[in-house]
Amino acid sequence: MSRIKEAFQNGKAFIPFITCGDPDLETTKAVVKAMAEAGADLIELGIPFSDPTAEGPVIQAASLRALSGGVTTDRILDMAAELRREVTVPMVFMTYANVVYSYGAERFAKRAAEAGMDGLILPDVPFEEKEEFASVCRAHGLELISLIAPTSEGRIAMIAREAEGFVYCVSSLGVTGMRSEIAADVKTMVEQVKQAADIPAAIGFGISGPEQAARMAAVSDGVIVGSAIVKLIEQYGRDAAPHVAAFVREMKAAVGGV
Repeated sequence: MSRIKEAFQNGKAFIPFITCGDPDLETTKAVVKAMAEAGADLIELGIPFSDPTAEGPVIQAASLRALSGGVTTDRILDMAAELRREVTVPMVFMTYANVVYSYGAERFAKRAAEAGMDGLILPDVPFEEKEEFASVCRAHGLELISLIAPTSEGRIAMIAREAEGFVYCVSSLGVTGMRSEIAADVKTMVEQVKQAADIPAAIGFGISGPEQAARMAAVSDGVIVGSAIVKLIEQYGRDAAPHVAAFVREMKAAVGGV
């Protein structure tokens, strides 16, 4: 069993996202370690990109702060390797096709694998174009995570059958960000994934608090939260780690873990 699938073996998984390098890489390292200790089951490390099309204002601003601070893909890969010496939970990179292209897909996958990363999420790569990335990832033992959205309807079964690690169910149309209501019928999306393949399905985009997280966990295998955590880092800066840890503990308890 892959390390990513293992993250879903102890009840419902809580999956936090963080933008690397906001406000600096030392803070990122401290926050990741704190999240792992607080019960995160899998951690998404965002590699900032100048035009993050799937992101709402909170994560866009974090990307810009990180890039203005001089963070690079190389430095993030080095940081991931350092983290892996202490952090045992699975970790995946989330970034955009352009970042991987400009770095060189083969070189990126090789270095990510050497750093101990488990997978990659590329939200702007459509299912039909994923193979050029998937084959490179496969060669280095990384899993390319597939996303499905409310617009995927007729393609959900096809995507699920080829998916690796877990399926990322996008709970709403539009960009990431905290929302008071999640309108999409995610329960049906998850059911369609399960009918097609024996693979965990986690829900992300728009989940901001324990009540929403509990509702989403009730109909899936895990919950992904990004903007609410990135907002805490924006608020507390270099002192964010204990605040993020407290939030992760609360969310992990809400999804039915601990």
